[in-house]
Amino acid sequence: MNTFEWTFELRFTVALALGLLIGLERESASSERKFQYFAGVRTYTLISLYGFGCAWLYHINVALALPIGMISVTALAVVGYLAKLKDGRIGSTSEVVALVTFIIGALTVLADVWVAMSLGIISTILLSEKADLDNFVEKLDKSEFLAVLKFLLVTVIILPVLPNQEYTQFKLNPTRVWQIVIMVSTIGFIGYFLIKKFGSKVGLWLSGLLGGIASSTAVTVATARIAKKSPEKCGDALQASILASSVMYLRILVLIWLINPIFVSHLWWKMVILSIVGAVMVVNIKSKHITADSSEVTSIQNPFEIRPAMMFGIFFVGLSVITILTNKLFGSTGLIALSAITGVTDIDPFILSLVQQSASVEKIFVSAIIMAAMSNTIMKGIYFTVISKQLRRETTIRYGIWALAHLPLIFIA
Repeated sequence: MNTFEWTFELRFTVALALGLLIGLERESASSERKFQYFAGVRTYTLISLYGFGCAWLYHINVALALPIGMISVTALAVVGYLAKLKDGRIGSTSEVVALVTFIIGALTVLADVWVAMSLGIISTILLSEKADLDNFVEKLDKSEFLAVLKFLLVTVIILPVLPNQEYTQFKLNPTRVWQIVIMVSTIGFIGYFLIKKFGSKVGLWLSGLLGGIASSTAVTVATARIAKKSPEKCGDALQASILASSVMYLRILVLIWLINPIFVSHLWWKMVILSIVGAVMVVNIKSKHITADSSEVTSIQNPFEIRPAMMFGIFFVGLSVITILTNKLFGSTGLIALSAITGVTDIDPFILSLVQQSASVEKIFVSAIIMAAMSNTIMKGIYFTVISKQLRRETTIRYGIWALAHLPLIFIA
């Protein structure tokens, strides 16, 4: 079978297209701000092609072509920056983008073309999202930013020195445990970021949907409190709670895929079905599509704070030990019972401890995962019903039907 090959012509076309893409964004930004940047669509396109040409010469053993090209573009950027300072304007984004564009053009020759394409597209997105990013930074508390930095610092210091080997009969690997903590925290932070960025712009139900990426339980508790405090929002709050829980199944599926992909083929269709059933449960709930501030929608804690990350790691290790002992002492019955119990709290540590310890897929493990999800869904229905008495009957019926949908999937291999 013939494999696809990036020819000279295709690489040239990619360099041309990426330079054009960045140039169009800069030209558009220049028009919106009513002043001319140091370069426009043609200049950025030519810089990308210049990078391509210099890299190609370097590739055919003209050793000085690439460094000379980089120096010349840097000089051009410095001249542009100094000219801008004379006009009383500050900011060096366009000049830095010129250097990045040169590098992108060079990468189309020297590296995998997908690297150049990724860098070009990501750069364009960052440039075009300036207003939204500025708005997000304004909403980000200094304490939240410091929490992220502390987590990253601890990770950089801890991860390299953690032993990468298994200990005890429970096969606990410190490096693997912290890697799992990082994965879970990162996915949680994506949800946290989205709710911070869009929470004040969208309806309560959509805020719940975004918040579910981080913590569906936190969203359920928060929306129930909203319904209790503001009865006119109870329909929207119930929708947000159910949709957050629907996202939970997909989030779990992604985490399982990251940690032990062999489980995905046995679980994906079950998780998708349960997520769809949850989405159907929001139909015909009377709502007013009320826009709510993100701080009102959810009380989700920053997933990159050290304390919750450490607690997750401790729970994960503890449940790994308990799961192995339960399976060894009580077999399948004990494992199913344990999954029902752990579902009352955060199910991520239990499910991830289950999948990471198995080299092959056992039916009982798949059933235990669905049972834990069922238990967690029932508990969230109880949370909402107890905290908010509005729509109690409707909440019970919808969460009850949803819970029953788990039963056949527990027994199907």
